[in-house]
Amino acid sequence: MQDDPAEDGEAESAAGSAHMGAALAPALYLVSTPIGNARDITLRGLDILGAADVLAAEDTRTLRHLMSIHGIPLRGRRIVAHHDHNAESSARTILQAVREGRSVAYASDAGTPLVADPGFALSRQAAEEGLPVHAAPGASALLAALTVAGLPTDRFLFAGFVPSAKGARRSWLADVAAVRATVVMFESPRRVKQTLNELCEIEANRITVICRELTKKFEEVMRGTAAELAARVPDEGLRGEVVILLAPPAGRVVDDDALREALAARLERMSVRDAAAEVAAEYGVPRKLAYGFAVELGKADRG
Repeated sequence: MQDDPAEDGEAESAAGSAHMGAALAPALYLVSTPIGNARDITLRGLDILGAADVLAAEDTRTLRHLMSIHGIPLRGRRIVAHHDHNAESSARTILQAVREGRSVAYASDAGTPLVADPGFALSRQAAEEGLPVHAAPGASALLAALTVAGLPTDRFLFAGFVPSAKGARRSWLADVAAVRATVVMFESPRRVKQTLNELCEIEANRITVICRELTKKFEEVMRGTAAELAARVPDEGLRGEVVILLAPPAGRVVDDDALREALAARLERMSVRDAAAEVAAEYGVPRKLAYGFAVELGKADRG
């Protein structure tokens, strides 16, 4: 998170006291936090952090830092850590506080809770028990990337993090590339080059956008085909937080014979599963359809 304190320390202290208003009703409050620029926290988010009985966070140090920047005092409150490694036990602690009539504010490490974030377990368990859950919307890498990418937003898929294992990544990319919508994915900056190269194997001319360090000082948006971006990105990858977006696949009419011909050519050097995944992505057809044709071709060859 980028530090962005006010120039006047007294003004920050006054701002902090302004966010210690009336007590909150008992509930779980999911507070969105900045993805880079600390001033992107909302006024309501600050109000909730200032007034909640209990604080919880994916990263306690990050939340402490954010509250310090904006002059929000802890007032003796400890911050409960809730992350992937302790989610089960911390969820019990957090939800018990709500059952006892206290307000709990949960903040993600950066961005909106539940978007690639362990807050999902909290929200689901609270909903299952009938406990009140409220959202304090705000910063989101997903929405920020869609805003600046210049790709269609009437239909989009958030696919989460790209798998790190090569085999799983190839199959995963083939599946999401076949979706007829803008696809948004998170990727490690070190693996961006690998991912772009594998996208080139699926559809080198697919319009692709890379958003790096959104809302930060060195924010960068790179647009082009998968092949063009693969040539621009260095082998060692990029620096900073990265979001990759794919434009929807170009629509085209494909007959069964064309699919079978494309599959037959690939089955000479690929498995049935990989051939089906690649053809489905290239032609924009359901993977199940391509797989069925591939199986038929495989049986015919053996017969």
